[in-house]
Amino acid sequence: MTTHAPHAAHAAQSVMLPASLDEAVAALAAMPAAVPVAGGTDLMAGVNAGLLRPAALVGLGRINEIRGWQYQDGHALLGAGLTHARMGRPDFAALIPALAAAARAAGPPQIRNAGTLGGNVASAAPAGDTLPVLAALEAVLLVVGPDGQRDVPVSHLLAGREMLRPGELIGFVRVPLLHAPQVFLKATGRTGPGRAVASVGLVLDPARRGVRIAVGAVAPMPLRPLEAERWVASLIDWDGERALAPEALEAFGDYVGAACVPDQGDPVPAAVLHLRRTVAVLARRALGRALTS
Repeated sequence: MTTHAPHAAHAAQSVMLPASLDEAVAALAAMPAAVPVAGGTDLMAGVNAGLLRPAALVGLGRINEIRGWQYQDGHALLGAGLTHARMGRPDFAALIPALAAAARAAGPPQIRNAGTLGGNVASAAPAGDTLPVLAALEAVLLVVGPDGQRDVPVSHLLAGREMLRPGELIGFVRVPLLHAPQVFLKATGRTGPGRAVASVGLVLDPARRGVRIAVGAVAPMPLRPLEAERWVASLIDWDGERALAPEALEAFGDYVGAACVPDQGDPVPAAVLHLRRTVAVLARRALGRALTS
């Protein structure tokens, strides 16, 4: 639980604090109206604003098995209870640099200390900093529930193609360890500290000779411009220096910007053009940094 727990207890009729994922699943089965809560950074904002009044809470803060990570067949199995602060540390950054960078950019210290990876995915806020990185990494969620465990691609959940079923929780996030350059960048506006108006997660995948980029905050879910990815990957000398001409980087940025921020009316509003240019700059810089890392 977080420092907001007194507010949560006041808003809910009962609070359960399971010590394992199995206990958490059982608690949700026993109280179908209960809401799971880890860091509470999104839930408590809704409670304090009077928008949410959960009948009961299942606190996940005491479940140690989801607060760290382990290795599994060339992947990192990340506990859903990992905080942004923990993911921002150097040992984690050595494994998944872009996710660490996104975690460090997730807001002020009190948010990073409380907010969790699983909560970021489950709330699926468009400006969630970890989401474009997870989409670019093609991460997979390990979901636990009354019927056992199942895998859900993170992109499916964020796009609404698959949803968490009653009584289910995100237990872990499985991420490939690419051992290759990856970058997270975001642009912030003047409304709110550090809130993204656009962000990108970009990874190189030399084994598959691929570039993967996801753009966040410009739509309800991260967007993958697949044609732009394939086009630029075809230009890279994967067996050589992996360099691109400046005009190719410029064209890639424009390609991504046009794909992720389409025209809205004629003439196109100035705000749309500005956002498109912002995305183009982020994409171009992210790829440039990855290729020179």
